[in-house]
Amino acid sequence: MKRGGHQKPHLPTKTCPVCQRPFAWRRKWARDWENVRYCSERCRRAARATNSS
Repeated sequence: MKRGGHQKPHLPTKTCPVCQRPFAWRRKWARDWENVRYCSERCRRAARATNSS
C-alpha cells in the first residue's frame, strides 16, 4: 500500500510549445483549458520575449 497522497485520475494533457514538455490539466485552468498554451508563467514569458525580438 502506498503512503502519502493519492493517485491522480487520468487528466487531459498538452505539450508546451516552449519547453516541449507535457503538462496536465489543473483545477485553476478548469474554465479556460481550451486557451491554455504554456505549462508555466516562465514559458509564457519566454514565448513573448522570443516573439517581440
